[in-house]
Amino acid sequence: MARPARMNSIVEAVGNTPLIRLRNVARETPGVKVYLKLEYMNPGGSVKDRPALQMMLDAIQDGRLTKDKILIDATSGNTGVAYSIFGAALGYRVALVMPGNVSQARKDITQAYGTELIFSDPMEQSDGAIRHCRELVADNPDKYFYSDQYRNPSNPRAHYLGTGQEILDQVGDEITHFVTGLGTSGTMMGVTRRLHEHSRKIECIAAQPAEALHGLEGLKHMASSIVPEIYDEGLPDEHMTVATEEGWDMADRLAIEEGLHLGHSAGANVAAALKIAERIQQGCVVTIACDRGDRYFAPMRWEKHYDW
Repeated sequence: MARPARMNSIVEAVGNTPLIRLRNVARETPGVKVYLKLEYMNPGGSVKDRPALQMMLDAIQDGRLTKDKILIDATSGNTGVAYSIFGAALGYRVALVMPGNVSQARKDITQAYGTELIFSDPMEQSDGAIRHCRELVADNPDKYFYSDQYRNPSNPRAHYLGTGQEILDQVGDEITHFVTGLGTSGTMMGVTRRLHEHSRKIECIAAQPAEALHGLEGLKHMASSIVPEIYDEGLPDEHMTVATEEGWDMADRLAIEEGLHLGHSAGANVAAALKIAERIQQGCVVTIACDRGDRYFAPMRWEKHYDW
């Protein structure tokens, strides 16, 4: 699993992320091993490095992405950071459509790589960015290659080939349950398909925000959102919800008790994993640390107990 000491390009640094056992926040369930896969250790700082790179490489290989076209996609931030990094490294222009209220850090990071930013109505959240992006592509079909992470099968393919296989390599027959939140759903779909091929049954659980108006950036409340075409509701073995407060409180606990400063979607994932651990009492649960917490320092409208 070790990364090579020397690489030819930053794209080779994607994947092979470590898996860490959570011993402190999971101390109430000693019979269950709870593991967190540290996807923020990808070069772009998030799990989205995997699908962004896979979508780009597949499109380059089959001729959909060429040097005379601009890669465009709708993103709440992390996928855009990944596109920006790999676009710069591979020599392709990138334009991103994102809600105007995404964190300033993500705006600054993407622009540092020369990416063009196009802002959609912040009140329409990620769905507004999707609609605006589709309008731009429809009006300029020869100008853009629309990567479309919500429809692109290369998104879950990245996790089938990478994340899911790595989890099996790291914990093998120990794993009994996998849980992660739904955004584009690529992580859940790809990892689940790979884990379901294992010789022993592995329960795969999809988590999503409990509320339509929530504060778990990057996650989707499917009942009130544009449902990604790559999403198969019947693929997970179970569905569960996590409240905004649970995700935020767990992110605080992970920093204080585990030394892991993570984003709130990662907090929601761990909160879901602990619910499963409490229920099963014996087993091994794996979940995903989607990104770092330093991208969320700007206060958001749903914050309740923070002073800035």
